[in-house]
This record gives sequence, structure tokens and C-alpha cells, in this order.
Amino acid sequence: MVNTGLIRPVRSFTALVLCLLSATGAFAFDINAGVTKESGPFDLFKFGFKAYQNGQKKDAVEAYRYAAEQGHTASQYALAEMYADGDGVVKNDFEAFKIYSRIASRGVEPGSNDTGFFIYSLMSLAQYFRQGIPGSPVGVDLAQARQIYFQVASTFGVPEAQFQLGQMLLVGEGGKASVKQAKKWLNVARKNGHGGAMAVFGNLIFQEGQTAQGLAFMTAALDKCEPKDCGWVQELQEQAFSVATEDDRRVAVALAPRVDGAE
Repeated sequence: MVNTGLIRPVRSFTALVLCLLSATGAFAFDINAGVTKESGPFDLFKFGFKAYQNGQKKDAVEAYRYAAEQGHTASQYALAEMYADGDGVVKNDFEAFKIYSRIASRGVEPGSNDTGFFIYSLMSLAQYFRQGIPGSPVGVDLAQARQIYFQVASTFGVPEAQFQLGQMLLVGEGGKASVKQAKKWLNVARKNGHGGAMAVFGNLIFQEGQTAQGLAFMTAALDKCEPKDCGWVQELQEQAFSVATEDDRRVAVALAPRVDGAE
């Protein structure tokens, strides 16, 4: 398996929040509004989000906590993110894990505004199960991580989950290895725009003898990879390029602009 490393799932809390606020028609933030701990959860959430944007993280944490206690999913997610990152609070992965777990256990209705928070809570839980949390009851549970990635990959079509599932299938992490299934999920993630998946899929078919096509995928991935992936993607591409024939290199360079989303 390519050493892609494990980092927290990539997502934008701000983007999720703006989607939520757009759906509810709420854009009138007022940091000076009379919001107390007895206020409704959505008012507390709006106050917390604006406080966070203004750098008033202590106020944000307090508002999110009161709203979270009332079962407000976005506030729970925001609080979990702050604990996971040590952002405005002392970093506490176990506390984040517990909050993500509450969100995940509640589930989500089809079309709910909370779907994004639910999905990324699952992604965070998968990573925690994959790594464990030192000094807590949460140990490494690769089978559970793999199952969560499968749920998110198959039900919600999230490319990062598809990529991580493919990686685990490739080496038998959390269950039996299956190169066939790994290629399937990596290819799906590739078609959904995941640059890292494109690189790993390309490397697999390169090793199987489809040299020019595989190198083309790895070359195209250089322009599609996330910053967290670009280092190892470049290393993978350079290794393949160094052993390819001159003819295969020329074909790969010509194909690379056209393989994005190709079958």
C-alpha cells in the first residue's frame, strides 16, 4: 500500500454551516444579540459561529456547548471539531470521539440539512478506530474502520471514503485483502475526482503491465491531488516515470490531459 499517511478528514466546517444557513434562510448574525444559555439551539449556534469567526473562541465554545446539550447537530459537530483540533479548547480526541459517536448513533433522515455533519462524523470515527486514541478506551479496530468507510463510500458516495476503503482492501487492513475490490473502489474514487485514488489506481495498473495508461493516471493526478496527498503522489509518479520506456513516457504525457474521469 502506498504510504499516504492518516490525517483528519478534509472538509470545510464553514461550507457546511453556510449550506445549513442557506437552507434555513438565516444569515442575520448579530454578535451583540441578547443570546443566553436559555436561548434556542439555533440562535445559540448562530451566535457561536459568529463568535468563532470574530476570534472569540471561548464564547463560541460556550454557545456551541449549550446548543449541543439541546441536541443541535451542527453545534455538536462544531464542538467535536474544536476538541479534535485543540482549537479554542485543550485538545481532547476522546471527547471529540464521544461527540462524533452521538451524532453518528442518531443517524440522519434522507435530505436532512445535517447530512454533511453526519457523514464527516463517521469519517472522523473511522480514522479514530484506525489509529486508536492513546490513554482512552478507544483502541485500534480496523474492522470497524473499514465497515464505516464502506458505509460512507457506498451510501453517500464520498470519494475520500472510497479511497480509504480501497487502500484498506488493497493490503487486507481490517479484513481480507482483495486487489479486485480495491481497484474497484479506487477507480470509483478516481472517477469522482480523487487525485490520490487516481495515482494509486494508476500505479496498480502500471504494475500489471498497462504501463502507459498507468503512468498517464499518475501524471494526471499531479494536477488533481489535495495538498495533503501531493507529496507521495509526486514520488509515486516519479518512480514510475524513471522505469518507463521513452515510448511509454511520451504516450503517458499525451494521454494525461484526457484520462480525467475516463473509463
